[in-house]
Amino acid sequence: MTDVKELMAKVGKIRILTNKLIDDQLSGDYHSTFKGQGVEFDEVRPYVPGDDVRTIDWNVTAKTGLPYIKRFSEERELTILFMVDVSGSQGYGSVRRSKMELAAEVTALLALTAIRNQDKIGLILFSDEIVKYIPPRKGRDSVMRLVREVLAAEDSATGGTDIAAALKFLNSVQKRRAVVFLVSDFLLSSVKPQTSSFEQLLRATARHHDMVCVPVSDPAEQELPNVGLVELEDPETGELVLVDTSSAAVRRRFSATASEENEELKRFFLKTGIDTLTIATDRPYINEVRALFKRRARKR
Repeated sequence: MTDVKELMAKVGKIRILTNKLIDDQLSGDYHSTFKGQGVEFDEVRPYVPGDDVRTIDWNVTAKTGLPYIKRFSEERELTILFMVDVSGSQGYGSVRRSKMELAAEVTALLALTAIRNQDKIGLILFSDEIVKYIPPRKGRDSVMRLVREVLAAEDSATGGTDIAAALKFLNSVQKRRAVVFLVSDFLLSSVKPQTSSFEQLLRATARHHDMVCVPVSDPAEQELPNVGLVELEDPETGELVLVDTSSAAVRRRFSATASEENEELKRFFLKTGIDTLTIATDRPYINEVRALFKRRARKR
């Protein structure tokens, strides 16, 4: 159980780490990566030859007797929403951090970058239900609150995952277009039973919002170590299974199944055309974040 002192120490460590990463490697990248909400009205000015006649403001033109056009500027302020899976499987970690702690770090990195750009940030924590919703707002205090909430959720992480229900909640509370980071381990057991409807909902959400899916993984989910008989527990269902990890055949089947599910998930994201930021508990994530920024900047 994480006490308040330990929780605040983790938050402080993440703040120092992510601030350094932003200063050293992400400065300036974010601003050129994400588009604003669109364009907003700036001013009217007299028409000059060569101006697009479609921008003529007919009301002002009628009042003055001289042609005027409307000028627009890009609306830079964004709303960034983090949807973080806090189901039972997210609390797992075989190396120095859990998937939940990794989710908190990446959330902090992206949220601090957004705040430096004067954007709003908000949070939806979900499992098989909505655990917490923090409406978007500005300010550095908002970032640390988001990180605290994600880390604190690790102690109570239980139950399954219902991403579809979380997306429906998002669409009900966030009517205006937002950049949405959906952070989950995307276990196929939570997606397969409703693949068709889930895909339709994800596509519909991505048409309204700017979606980035963030699959989180741990190396022990890909390869079984040779440690003899082990009782494994499904963190989302509580089901116990006795596995003989000393069997090479068992380890091969486990690895093959994990690889197949990874490929299936990759194909799914390619099919939907949604951007992904793939991260893992056993490796630095900054290169993946920078690669995402560069890919998106090229699309602009």
